[in-house]
Amino acid sequence: MNEIILTFAFFIAAVLYSSVGHAGASGYTAVMALAGIASSTLRPTALALNILVSSIVTYRFGKVGLIKWKTLLPFIVASIPMAFIGGTIDLAEEIYRHILGVVLLFASIRLFQTANNSKLSLDFLKNISIPLSLLIGGSIGLLSGLTGTGGGIFLTPLLLFSGLAGPRTAGGLSAAFILVNSISGLLGNYSAIQNIPSTLPFYLAAVGVGGFLGSGLGTKKLGSPALKRALGVVLVVAGLKLVFL
Repeated sequence: MNEIILTFAFFIAAVLYSSVGHAGASGYTAVMALAGIASSTLRPTALALNILVSSIVTYRFGKVGLIKWKTLLPFIVASIPMAFIGGTIDLAEEIYRHILGVVLLFASIRLFQTANNSKLSLDFLKNISIPLSLLIGGSIGLLSGLTGTGGGIFLTPLLLFSGLAGPRTAGGLSAAFILVNSISGLLGNYSAIQNIPSTLPFYLAAVGVGGFLGSGLGTKKLGSPALKRALGVVLVVAGLKLVFL
């Protein structure tokens, strides 16, 4: 795939994902897999892009009060070490990836079906017990390290479908969660950093602009139905990538 096309695809992914509090790792991974980029390069590159975009999204969502740090703390305390461990594991998970892809596609259908539910608040957050937060955070952290993502594709649907948080609040929590897991996962896979391509600065510039634009939409301009449809698209992309790539 031409580098210009690849860079533009990263930009589009960053805009879409950041609008719902994600950083785009599954999108970047899908694009690179379609371009035939080796997995040894794919995983650290996706995480590096993820760190930049999630930093931008975390700052902008946090600035408008969408990140509840007290609630998030137990999640990340458990997820950081598990993401690091996951990053050190080189595991073939074809069956797991196919099952997960089907689950995400089902989740996207549910989001599209409920997109017009105007009664759903954007910003609510229910109390989550510390033991449950630790369990969820640790489990998703391990999965994020294994798959080379920040874990947002797991955490956001869980928060939404369990009724624990509204779309924007779930996006804010996921943004910060993705940031710490991406850093931890990349450190766990530190030896792969040598495989990052020389074109990374161009990719970072593209996703940086995309993350800035998308996070602005997510914090200010998109209503609940649009946010849910956007998240549905995110899950479709992630699910198809896991099933077919």
